Amino acid sequence: MPGKTSAPNTPRITKFTNCRLVRGSSLVEQDLWIDSLTGKILKDQEAFYELHLSPDEIIDLGGRILAPGLIDTQLNGAQGFDFSVPCATKDEYDQGLRLVNQGLARTGPPFPWPRRNNPHPLDGAESLGAHVEGPFISPGRNGIHKPEVLRSAQTYDDLLHCYGASNLAPPPQHTSPIKMITAAPEVGNMMAQIPHITDTGIIYSIGHSDATYEQAISATHAGARMITHLFNAMRPFYHRNPGVFGLLGQSERRRPFYGVIADGIHLHPTSIKIAYNAHPEGLVLVTDAMRLCGLPDGVYEWTNGERIVKTGARLTLEGSDKIAGSSATLIECVNNFRRWSGASTADAINAATAVPARLLGLEKVKGCLDAGADADLVVLGESDDPYSGPTLTVDQVWKFGVKIHDADKVTAVAV
Repeated sequence: MPGKTSAPNTPRITKFTNCRLVRGSSLVEQDLWIDSLTGKILKDQEAFYELHLSPDEIIDLGGRILAPGLIDTQLNGAQGFDFSVPCATKDEYDQGLRLVNQGLARTGPPFPWPRRNNPHPLDGAESLGAHVEGPFISPGRNGIHKPEVLRSAQTYDDLLHCYGASNLAPPPQHTSPIKMITAAPEVGNMMAQIPHITDTGIIYSIGHSDATYEQAISATHAGARMITHLFNAMRPFYHRNPGVFGLLGQSERRRPFYGVIADGIHLHPTSIKIAYNAHPEGLVLVTDAMRLCGLPDGVYEWTNGERIVKTGARLTLEGSDKIAGSSATLIECVNNFRRWSGASTADAINAATAVPARLLGLEKVKGCLDAGADADLVVLGESDDPYSGPTLTVDQVWKFGVKIHDADKVTAVAV
């Protein structure tokens, strides 16, 4: 296995004991071994009996939950840094991205966007790719995207001109940071471009769209595999034309994944429960967080000359009630989703780990605790909030087998 560079004085073999692991839809009492040299999860029996390894450190988690690192597939920025705003130099951009990743690591995940090569564990969260939202979206479902920047693709050359030919090169040359593109299939001649996009290995997601049910069906036949922030910025459900939401009623083979912002602002809890009951295996929890995530409440300048008001997790354009993304964390969304949907604790965690990993084609590498997967872990405590009920808290975060965040110094025993 390829090696990872560990932090100085990091124990190589760590054994977690007295913990509950996320295994499918259940929490299973089981030990877990990880290796900071390879950055992988070990098969404990093989490590002990065949490789003759013994733990350098044993961590008693006191019955806490041990879960895979969380994955956010829709993140616009955080800690005051916006992924979409160009910087003067690459070093300046990398510095801003590192600040975001280190801040996000304290809340449990994640793997945001865009991708960086050869990440070091202490840099914080790892980036898995770029989710490009627009500009090929519906002018009537644009959200806070300015109408004057929107485009209509008539040919594939229009996409190449916008995104850059090197970013849309087909495999095996495809080394682009772009992992997913959100576009409205009914705008221009986008429907005909979907196969070209998916042929490059990029996920096509339906979003910011006024597509009818029939147009949405055609998009999935062309290769669409995802819906961006379900219910938001799309044609509303109607009993004679269910719109994009109607895709959740299709046969299992045709049902796409779909993003849900469970911040208590973008969606009513019952809407989330309805969607989850229709297609539980496809629900991907996302934050849609903006650069204001992690900053104090207040009024902030925006990139287009307007201003955004931050009140807790709620972001709105100043002078209106138009939602402008979110500043919720992914663990907050996991907690809300668990309360509202009736999902088990394990399945609520899966919606931010195993399901997005499957969407991204990273099964057995991310989003799971299988032997050979990356040792990206979160230790979750459980508390009882008097207002909202049982709540998961992020107590520790591990990246490639190295502890990068410890909220309360869980006991470790050197051996």
